[in-house]
Amino acid sequence: MATIEWRSPASEMAVQQFDMAAAKLGLDANVAARLRRPDRAMIVSIPTRMDDGKVHVFTGYRVQHNDVLGPFKGGIRYHPEVNLGEVSALAMWMTWKCSLVGLPLGGAKGGVACDPAELSRQELQSMTRRYTAEILNFIGPEVDVPAPDMGTNEQVMAWIMDTYSQHKGHAVPEIVTGKPVAIGGTLGRREATGRGVVYMIIEAAKHLGIDLSSCTTAVQGFGNVGSVVAKELAAIGVKVIAVSDRSGGFYDAQGLPVERLLEEAADNNHSLEGCSYGEKITNQELLELNCDILVPAALEMQITKDNAARLQCRILAEGANGPTTLDADAVLKEKNVFLIPDVLANAGGVVVSYFEWVQDLQNFFWTEEEVNKKLRDILVKAFHEVLNMSQKQKVDMRLAALMIGIDRVARAMLWRGLYA
Repeated sequence: MATIEWRSPASEMAVQQFDMAAAKLGLDANVAARLRRPDRAMIVSIPTRMDDGKVHVFTGYRVQHNDVLGPFKGGIRYHPEVNLGEVSALAMWMTWKCSLVGLPLGGAKGGVACDPAELSRQELQSMTRRYTAEILNFIGPEVDVPAPDMGTNEQVMAWIMDTYSQHKGHAVPEIVTGKPVAIGGTLGRREATGRGVVYMIIEAAKHLGIDLSSCTTAVQGFGNVGSVVAKELAAIGVKVIAVSDRSGGFYDAQGLPVERLLEEAADNNHSLEGCSYGEKITNQELLELNCDILVPAALEMQITKDNAARLQCRILAEGANGPTTLDADAVLKEKNVFLIPDVLANAGGVVVSYFEWVQDLQNFFWTEEEVNKKLRDILVKAFHEVLNMSQKQKVDMRLAALMIGIDRVARAMLWRGLYA
């Protein structure tokens, strides 16, 4: 991933994280060389007829990092700043994430450079179906199973599933996860990532001896992940003092009414713009608020060497992928901030995606209670494995998590050998 094709701040950060973990593990040099690069990276053109009759050509990506443990797995994001480097970094992180929590899956990621908020439903559907057609020969239930990510949802997944199924001539619900329950989705999937973040915060609080009912939290990002985190934390007594989305944030030291915020956002195209509660603040100001728990659940690289010293949280739970740079990690370690790294904190989404895939393959579905219990069991086990590694090796939680995930992949590669 050091080659120019994949070079971006995110991909360089992902490789630097890998190199640090590989050095600590004493990883086989040949395996390390292989894992720095994705197995496959695709750039596709997506010609789409817009509502005005003109054809706009979007650019789409699908990067498959490693499948030594099982089929590729990873979301598809729609965002104006999607690029090959970002998608490559996200695919690499997915490999470590799946390995860390013990899933028989590899890492992939996809995306389209677009602003879904500016597209009509018909334009969004047409673009999604053409994107699916362009990558159709590279995905499949035993090959690569996409899922939702930033800017996509269960409707987008339904269109992907239908397009793939039409080409195959029969329904293939197991081609994607994060679908509506009516066509093979699983109960608990939409809330899974945010719910998993909360499970990890609960375990961190137990470890630190913190009473969550007396804690405050600030959540950057009020989308599918951040909104669930805010709602679930409020339900267990944590005071939510600030939330934000791309339109900005809102702050109230006495606590915000999360349920009302959710209602307002739902009525305003899932945006906090024009919110009638709290004081208006910027996304950067939110990160620096005095709070016990900070949850960055938006874009990557939000916490940097420029603002890390001003963070005032005790627990940093990364709901987003890659929100903290390496320079910031060093600062936060000095400040004794307890970090729950992204590959652990937000792994709930891929865990329940795995549950959905398994249920589709066997045509047997679980209750939401069963899904949530299995999710919690897997994440709590992973949390304590990472904590034990951190204490044993005297490294931070991120490096510990990466070491566990990378080591499992490396061992599998050595067992399987090199086909040449």
